[in-house]
Amino acid sequence: MRIYISGSMASCMNTYRRKFENVQTMLEADGHIVINPAVLPVGLDSDKYMPICLSMIDGADAIYLFNGWENSKGALLEKAYAEYQGKECLYGTDG
Repeated sequence: MRIYISGSMASCMNTYRRKFENVQTMLEADGHIVINPAVLPVGLDSDKYMPICLSMIDGADAIYLFNGWENSKGALLEKAYAEYQGKECLYGTDG
């Protein structure tokens, strides 16, 4: 399965890349193809990231949401977009 990782990046700017990489490793170990938005360059305005992220979701079968996703405007939008497209939502038990 192709899985897009979603969660708050702005609230944990110092650690989000490692957190996303850890989930990527876990999902790949289960045989999934992972689409990881944390590889995008730092420095764009959020309105520039979102079209890229939504396009990444287009290529996914499911979306993996970190705990606390409901506190992220971006993750809320990504989840709504994924659900609109009928993609499966997976909920992480990570911190």
